[in-house]
Amino acid sequence: MNETLTAIPGLTVGHWTNLDCGTGCTVVLCPDGAVAGVDIRGGAPGTRETSLLDPACVIDKVHAVLIGGGSAYGLSAADGVMRWLEERGNGFDVGVAKVPIVPAAILFDLPVARADVRPDAAAGYAACEAASNAPVAQGNVGAGTGASCGKALGFKQATKGGLGSAALRLDSGVIVAALVAVNAFGDVRDPSTGRIIAGARRKDGAGFADAMAHLAAEDGRTIAQLAEQQLGQNTTLAIVATNAALTKNHATKVAQMAHNGLARVIRPIHTMLDGDTIFALSLGEARADISLLGELAAEAVSQAVINAVLAAEPLGGLPCARDFLG
Repeated sequence: MNETLTAIPGLTVGHWTNLDCGTGCTVVLCPDGAVAGVDIRGGAPGTRETSLLDPACVIDKVHAVLIGGGSAYGLSAADGVMRWLEERGNGFDVGVAKVPIVPAAILFDLPVARADVRPDAAAGYAACEAASNAPVAQGNVGAGTGASCGKALGFKQATKGGLGSAALRLDSGVIVAALVAVNAFGDVRDPSTGRIIAGARRKDGAGFADAMAHLAAEDGRTIAQLAEQQLGQNTTLAIVATNAALTKNHATKVAQMAHNGLARVIRPIHTMLDGDTIFALSLGEARADISLLGELAAEAVSQAVINAVLAAEPLGGLPCARDFLG
């Protein structure tokens, strides 16, 4: 059974991955349109077209969402997604043309291998060409290719992050799924035990440093210093989707509640050093309570984060979570 984002009928997911250069992008396609919302909690986001998703704005459907690496340069990958959709006649009809609506968000992966290679319009187009409804590949793929986590002691002491996905199903047929690119400043913890499974590594090599304990001991001085070095260099990006019918207001609420899933497994989260952003998509006509959908979205996000770091592999000198698991 498909337990990833593509369990939602009408969605396809594609990746462009460059392992040699440590970067990539991921596109979620919904060419016929999906009701969408967004919620940004991090203090240093890099985004495109997110203002259109404000419930007060007229546009209520998107045709794709793109997430990727490359810092602000990577936002240009959305141009390729727009071109791919336009060629197929998908977009918001303005009379003289159809304009695809493609919100996007990026993460910082420039230190992993090559800082001069980033996702561009050709990469976004290639991700669309590769899109399918098969179970989503996870780990060092797409937007997760150059992702890392646990940078309280600096990038060299971080652990490899990655891309993960998860889906939850109710007996009623309602499905809520998530796709997450984990590039967090904080540590990733197993929610059932509290154990750190990916994060800042001790400089002596003896396991994890515990970012929260380290920062608390420094009484805020360390994080202030890191802010000068790492502003905009950490971000966890997520896309949650459901086959339940949502209004734009309700999609926004689901995106807000989905952030609870990040808070359950990443500490610290939503800092001034992060650009944490979650999109929510609605496709289908199933019925479900909004509060329940938001809680399921949070749970799917938590599972997707764990799946991301467990599927990750070493890259750019960074070890992965599995290197520390007994």
